[in-house]
Amino acid sequence: MKSLYEQFGGTYCKQADYLIPNLTLPKSEENDIGIYGQQHLEFLQEHYRLTYINLLTNGELNEYLSEIDKQARECFYRIIKQLKTTQGITEQLKADSHMEWVRKMNCIRQQAEEIVIEELLHN
Repeated sequence: MKSLYEQFGGTYCKQADYLIPNLTLPKSEENDIGIYGQQHLEFLQEHYRLTYINLLTNGELNEYLSEIDKQARECFYRIIKQLKTTQGITEQLKADSHMEWVRKMNCIRQQAEEIVIEELLHN
């Protein structure tokens, strides 16, 4: 008589006196999870534990965090571009007054970082 596992196509391998099911995990893609993905992971673990556990047990956590990271980076660069335009930061300023350009760009990067973290990662 076949076991239920065998009836659904499962197979066993014999090791010593034991039959061990041949189990394999589904193939998953390697997803890069950058700083924004890591920050969102911490946020999920602290504030949305059930969502975190569901994503983890469904095998969707890495893909989800990779997508969040990608969206956050795209948003970050888009915000920087917009702020540079509105504040009149140009390549000419960079050539004329490099330190002033660096100061303004650091300020813009900080603003963009705060917006991304608040809007995308903590919602």
